[in-house]
Amino acid sequence: MKRILTLWLCIAMMGMSTVMGESASATQAVDGQPYHFGFKKSKGGELPSIAQEGFMHLIERQGGIFLGDTTKKELFLTFDNGYENGYTPKVLDVLKAKKVPAAFFVTGHFVKDQPDLMRRMASEGHIIGNHSWSHPDMSTISSAEIRSELDRVRTASAELTGQKEMKYVRPPRGIFNEKALASCREAGYTSVFWSVAYKDWDTNIQQGTDYAYRQVMQQLHPGAVILLHSVSKDNAEALGSIIDEARKQGYEFKSLDDLKVKHYH
Repeated sequence: MKRILTLWLCIAMMGMSTVMGESASATQAVDGQPYHFGFKKSKGGELPSIAQEGFMHLIERQGGIFLGDTTKKELFLTFDNGYENGYTPKVLDVLKAKKVPAAFFVTGHFVKDQPDLMRRMASEGHIIGNHSWSHPDMSTISSAEIRSELDRVRTASAELTGQKEMKYVRPPRGIFNEKALASCREAGYTSVFWSVAYKDWDTNIQQGTDYAYRQVMQQLHPGAVILLHSVSKDNAEALGSIIDEARKQGYEFKSLDDLKVKHYH
C-alpha cells in the first residue's frame, strides 16, 4: 500500500512540475521588455542590420517586416502621417506622376483632420496603414487598449474611403514590446518597421532638398523599406529626384502587398 501511495505521490508531483513548467514557459513566451526600434544603417551598399539590437527574434517571431527580399532590387515606400503639415498633396502628386505605390500610416488625428486626403490616398491606389488613434506608447497599454486604438482608426478610415481592410500597422514612436506586436498580430495586422530612415520628423530642423536626397540615397539597398515623414518639406521636394535616381540604379518600387519574402539580417 505504501509503495502504491508513494508511486501516486511521485506521479502527482511530476504532473504538477509539468504544469508549472508549462506555465513558466507561457509566461516567458511573450517578451514584455520595451524596445525602441533602431538599426545599423546601410553604408556603401551593405545591408542594414538589427542583429545587435536585442529584438530581432521578437520581430521575426511575430511576423513583422524589417526588410523585403534582399536578393532583389525592390523598394517599399512608406510614410508616417501623424498630422498634416501641407506637404502630403505634393507627395501624392509626385507618386501619381511617377506611378509609384506607397503606404501611408495614419493616426486618428490625421483621419479626422484630412478626410479629402484620406479619400485621395485610397482612390489613387495607395495602402492606408494603421498608426493608432492617439499615438501612444504601445508597450505601456493593455492588449484591449491596443485593439481599441487600432479599431478606431480602421473604422473611421473605412467610413471615409470604403476600404474595410487594413492589414499593416506601425508602432507609434517606434516603441514596442512583444506583447504589443502579438496584440497587433492577433488583430490581423502585420507590424511594419523600416530599413531606411533619417531624422526628418522635426519641422524645425529641415536642412534642404539636397540633404534629404543624400540621406535616403546613401542608404538604399535591395529589399529596403523606406520610412519618410510627410510633415517634412525636404522630403516632399526631394521625393521626385529620389524616385528617378533609384530607378536609374535599377530599383523598382513595389507595394507592401508585394512583399512576400521577409529578411531580418
